[in-house]
Amino acid sequence: MRILILCTGNSCRSQMAEGFLKSLDSCTEVFSAGTTPAGEVHPLAIKAMSEVGINIAQNKPKSVDEFLSQSFDYLLTVCGGANESCPAFTGNVKQRWHIGFDDPADATGTEEEKMVMFRRVRDEIEEAFKSFHKSQIKGEHGCSCCG
Repeated sequence: MRILILCTGNSCRSQMAEGFLKSLDSCTEVFSAGTTPAGEVHPLAIKAMSEVGINIAQNKPKSVDEFLSQSFDYLLTVCGGANESCPAFTGNVKQRWHIGFDDPADATGTEEEKMVMFRRVRDEIEEAFKSFHKSQIKGEHGCSCCG
């Protein structure tokens, strides 16, 4: 099972979603990429994920171009911009899903005020991707290694 999670910058939402799916299932290959990748994973995304015991500090934003020649069972988009660009993805994909979230990088205010949005989006991503995993990966494909 191979999954590609696509976003615009690959600095927040897609990185968090990748982290959650990897934490749920060691059998599935999970990657994330962006249509216009940022220079780094957003520091507040790293902080928000570390609060729930998932380390994405070593992750790097990647371009979707790196994955065009590969095949995936699922292409999951997590933001509107990437969802609109998905038809341009020419890699072999069995199923395409869009699970949209607000962009926490748009948060303003103090760091703590921004963290409120990062935590909310993180928790929404966790809930949505646990549900996706249960219904699509574990449920339909009988994954035996992810409990």
